[in-house]
Amino acid sequence: MNKLFDLDINETTRKKEMLAGLTSFFAAAYIIAVNPAILADAGIPMEAAVIATVLSTFVGCLLSAFWGKSPMILVPGMGVNAMFSYTIVKTMGLTWEQALASVFIAGILFAVVAFTKLGEILTKSIPISLKEAITVGIGLMITFIGLQKSGIIVSNETTFVALGSLSDPAVYVTLITLIITLVLFVKNVQGNFLISMFLGVLLSAAFGLIDLSQISFTGFSIGGYKEVIGHMDFSNIFSSSFIVSTFSILLVLVFENLGLIHGQINVMLDKPEKFKRSFQATAMSVINCAIVGTSPTVVSIEGAAGLAAGGKSGLTSFTAGILFLLSIIFMPIIKIIPNSAIAPILIIIGSLMIKNALNIDFNDFTEGFPAFLIIAMIPLTFSIVDGMAFGFVAYPIVKLASKRHKEISVPMYIISFMFLINFILHAI
Repeated sequence: MNKLFDLDINETTRKKEMLAGLTSFFAAAYIIAVNPAILADAGIPMEAAVIATVLSTFVGCLLSAFWGKSPMILVPGMGVNAMFSYTIVKTMGLTWEQALASVFIAGILFAVVAFTKLGEILTKSIPISLKEAITVGIGLMITFIGLQKSGIIVSNETTFVALGSLSDPAVYVTLITLIITLVLFVKNVQGNFLISMFLGVLLSAAFGLIDLSQISFTGFSIGGYKEVIGHMDFSNIFSSSFIVSTFSILLVLVFENLGLIHGQINVMLDKPEKFKRSFQATAMSVINCAIVGTSPTVVSIEGAAGLAAGGKSGLTSFTAGILFLLSIIFMPIIKIIPNSAIAPILIIIGSLMIKNALNIDFNDFTEGFPAFLIIAMIPLTFSIVDGMAFGFVAYPIVKLASKRHKEISVPMYIISFMFLINFILHAI
């Protein structure tokens, strides 16, 4: 094991790495329940979504361990899963099978970027303000989804949205669970989200929202998973919706992972030599996600807990991957977790993504206004793609109007034009 994971070279021990892997698992284990809940909204059967989530995480962690030789863990990304279900399927009209095909193509393109110099070119061509705005906009959308799922926010014919009934058990159980989650999170309790979800389930059962007696470890089957694995549909591959969705997934994955890998590998771990192969591992993992039947994996933010606990080698991610695989035996429990236990996590995750707004120069109108459009339009249109389009189209317009055309790269012109064409095609 020492030779396999270079423990001596990384100046670490087997015990330290396995404990770090355990820490990463508990920090990110909530995704096993949250991701299927979002994929189910796209039409993927719940049991199949749980299996797909577990398998994608397991394979992603193995790729990180053996190809990236990194302690990072890869899990289905919060934000890109919302894009998959609510933008690509519900808004753009693709079926979940077609959306998986879009993920597959995006994964291949991601791999091309990761294994060539295109990654560096693309990174330099997109302004920092727009990249950060995408993260902030997605954070607001995730928070809105959490508020909507819990019933705290409901639809209203006059004002479009309004405050839900605080006398609704689902609402006040969510609020109580949110308070518990906040306390655990602020106190930095290990596995805070997992603990809060467990307590949320117990609260929901106490107030009659779920029936724990219905849990049965003998009444479930993984047979239905065969209707999801490998069920990519490429029949709509040349449509504008498919092309735009693929491009949007690629854009989000490239920039989100670049930032996350930089933060964990270069900053926390101080091992910049691991960056390239770790980036490549994330790309290969996305391709696998499409095959097993889930939205793309990304570098887990929560995995930083494992690095903080001393994780330095691939043994950390390998340990976490094995634990994720074993968690599939808890599927009967995962299936009954109510929205009131999941919503608080979505709300807090959304709030954590807002801090990226600090990296946007709002004093420069040519940078701030396009970023503002992305931040505002992603949650208001309930579409990550449409929100991005508004900002990307506005960027060259305000730059040209300010006679600052030299600040626009050629790739940026091309990207903006593609988003403009998408608007025109939707208007026809």
